[in-house]
Amino acid sequence: MSSGTSRGSNALRPLLLGLIAALVALSGCSDSSSPESSNAWDDYGIPGPFELEGPTGKADNAGIPSIGTQFDNSETQVWAVTNQWEDRTTPSAKKAGIAWGENSGLNWDEKYVAWVKSMKKIPAKTYGDSFELTTPWGKVLPAPSLECAEVAIFTRFTFASWYGLPFYMTSTDGEGTRVYFGHFGARTATGRYKNTPLYKTQYKDYSNLSPAEYGANWPKDEKLRAKILHGGGDTSDVLVPGGTSGLYFDEIFLNKRVAHWGLLLLDYFGSANLANSRNTYNVKGEALRTGDVLVERWQANGIGHTLLVKQVTELEGGKKDAQLASGSMPRRQPKWEGAIASKQYFTNEYTGGEGYVQFGGGLKRWRVAKNWNGKWTNSWMKADEASWINDTDTAKLKARPAQFETLLGEVPPEQMRDAYLAIIADARTHLSNYPASCSAREKRENAFRSLYQLNEDKFGMTPAQTDAKYRKLEDYVFAELVYDKSKTCCWNSTTSDMYAIIMDYEKSLQESACTAPVVFKSSAGGKYQAFADYAKATGREAKWKAWTEDEPCAGKNVDADTESEHKWIPYCEATGGGGTGGTGGTGGAAGAGGTSGSGGSGGSGGSSGSSGGGTGGSAGTGTGSCQGHCGSSSPVPGSNPQCYCDGYCTQNNDCCGDKTQVCGS
Repeated sequence: MSSGTSRGSNALRPLLLGLIAALVALSGCSDSSSPESSNAWDDYGIPGPFELEGPTGKADNAGIPSIGTQFDNSETQVWAVTNQWEDRTTPSAKKAGIAWGENSGLNWDEKYVAWVKSMKKIPAKTYGDSFELTTPWGKVLPAPSLECAEVAIFTRFTFASWYGLPFYMTSTDGEGTRVYFGHFGARTATGRYKNTPLYKTQYKDYSNLSPAEYGANWPKDEKLRAKILHGGGDTSDVLVPGGTSGLYFDEIFLNKRVAHWGLLLLDYFGSANLANSRNTYNVKGEALRTGDVLVERWQANGIGHTLLVKQVTELEGGKKDAQLASGSMPRRQPKWEGAIASKQYFTNEYTGGEGYVQFGGGLKRWRVAKNWNGKWTNSWMKADEASWINDTDTAKLKARPAQFETLLGEVPPEQMRDAYLAIIADARTHLSNYPASCSAREKRENAFRSLYQLNEDKFGMTPAQTDAKYRKLEDYVFAELVYDKSKTCCWNSTTSDMYAIIMDYEKSLQESACTAPVVFKSSAGGKYQAFADYAKATGREAKWKAWTEDEPCAGKNVDADTESEHKWIPYCEATGGGGTGGTGGTGGAAGAGGTSGSGGSGGSGGSSGSSGGGTGGSAGTGTGSCQGHCGSSSPVPGSNPQCYCDGYCTQNNDCCGDKTQVCGS
């Protein structure tokens, strides 16, 4: 969260259907690693990445047969199939598990749902909330750092491998060959795929160890522990500083074959493959449940975003409360989103709505592999057939974002306002760690657009008043950019040290008088020279990193980034013309006494300063009175500059002068 207090947060998009462009995650995530960022081409000869395939049409039904079951016990096998997804009454199905009791009567797909729902919310290692991963071995670990699609894929194949369930994903490679990555290894319809590993013979499986044995001495694979996921960096330090995904996988899989195979699967499969109806199928909105996957696609190939449906609660009147979790790029622990932030994703047109349905986004459910006449076929559970939407039924598909507007529960305006401000603060926090993030900029501005509408409808505030109250310098510095026309959007390796340099530079520009901030973007031949020069001038040259193409994106070759159309008022207008510092700008205290204090003799800056030049003067300087307005989240009518009498004004430094006298502290 940002260091400042979030003041209310706007609602979803009831009246903003056309305004909310896309609440992309704090960072989008890639489809898969490109060969340039992976060693898989050199090691295994895989031509990638694996991209989006078009609708399967009539074939998007109960399933399309893949490879024969005779390959299950070959040298490429990763794990043996000992259970089937529909099982309820077999001896294995009757046993108690990590999220269900003995004789539960649940099939394995229902048990998967129970497991996902059971994993408890915990503070993330960075910011916000994540969840803990429970295992059949009694280990409870913080969730790993992953990209967004990786979270959904990892969760599904991990559960399948632990319980001997059939699983595979399919796509076509860069040469047009259909490939299958599953419990049988990496294969084509006729044999082993390229020179991918012979998992059964190359790696160990310790699943036969007893609880006493693995509890006393957990088996380790040192080569595995050194492996990484490619693309976007891989420092999964949730277990140990500087750890890798290979190390994390080694700690949760007794079967080391699964761990080695899983790393390769996540390297090559991503959001485009989750949009593929051969791996998932489209689900009706009213069928939404825990364990489903929400996919954002705004282009046929390239980056997208994926969110795991972490929790669904039934509400009165047939409504639902749904909460999502997603990873990011650069990788992070899955971030658990609240109901309001989650609803913004569900109602976003990128999730298969108008104008984007052709890219395959929307609410998805995992297909389940079944043995049909000797061939593994990704189908659905018997009970789910009625919940399916054909991937060519565009009318039903693109209606879902609007359907979620009414299906997902509403909350009071004050709570929606607070949640939107929390989204803004969350985006600012992400930018303080990754200042080049374009999706965090977009997320912040989407929330502001919602806040504008809510404040107009419910609190009588104009967008300009909203900006004056809630905008911060960093919003203007990290302005929203057009993704496919901005090379900054390719740059995922920026750091918190770089953020500090950028913001110190921006504050230095404001010392003598308010001036328009310099947007952190590529300019003047694709450079970021002003910021690099300031880093050098302040002895921090070593902390400034040159631009690198950390993800494939269309804007990588532009000389100057393109800013999105901004709805905000200019920075100096929003701040009343005041700068952010200077020797005379702390005022405030002298103007705190009277009911219509003007800012004190020392306060010339901030939102209430008369001539600019400082940050102070807004606390207790407003010209309005709190008489009759205590607790109101709207500005006091007639106050100029606007002042407030609610519980947030002290933190936001915008209380009316008599707030303490009239309303108490």
